[in-house]
Amino acid sequence: MHTFPWRELRYALWLPVYLVLFVVLEHIPNRTYWVTDLPIDGTIPFCEWFILPYCLWFPLMFGVGLWLLLRHPAAFRRYMLFLGLTFLSTEVLWIFWPNAQNLRPAVLPRDNALTAIVSALYHIDTNTNVFPSLHVVGAVGVALAARDACPRQHLVWGGMTALAALICASTLFVKQHALLDVAGGLLWSLPAAVWVYRGALSRRRRT
Repeated sequence: MHTFPWRELRYALWLPVYLVLFVVLEHIPNRTYWVTDLPIDGTIPFCEWFILPYCLWFPLMFGVGLWLLLRHPAAFRRYMLFLGLTFLSTEVLWIFWPNAQNLRPAVLPRDNALTAIVSALYHIDTNTNVFPSLHVVGAVGVALAARDACPRQHLVWGGMTALAALICASTLFVKQHALLDVAGGLLWSLPAAVWVYRGALSRRRRT
């Protein structure tokens, strides 16, 4: 009988620091923000159905982490390292380069259960600190973790990659992020992905 891997949780100790700093940065008043939206963002229609994959990000991040913790401890450590590096460095960027987007509709075009969720999201999460998109960074982290833990199960990591792409797209259609935020999230993920996963991939190729 396997015991719970409590010692591995030390690799998640960055998470409370991130959450506290996130709340602090969200509530700093009177800042000057660089606006990330471009004219092309105005051509992307609002679609409330995308709030479903957008909100799926939260349980997905937790669920993948728990699964890795219980089944693939080494992959869990790499997942936590990737997220810790990218999430905390993003907050450092926000401190010195505050940013925001002005894409949210003043009035939602429809009144239904999904737009009610969008409205609640707008109320909870401000339109500031959007570049790079942590939804995108986290989705990349999930896809990398699935590839790391299940390299031979193509349906698993391929499906997870497709889901990650859908989540990235959802940030645009619910007007939580601009195209620059999504591109920034992908680029921000690249150095950490190479540094964290290159060694594991090289070892796997030799075996």
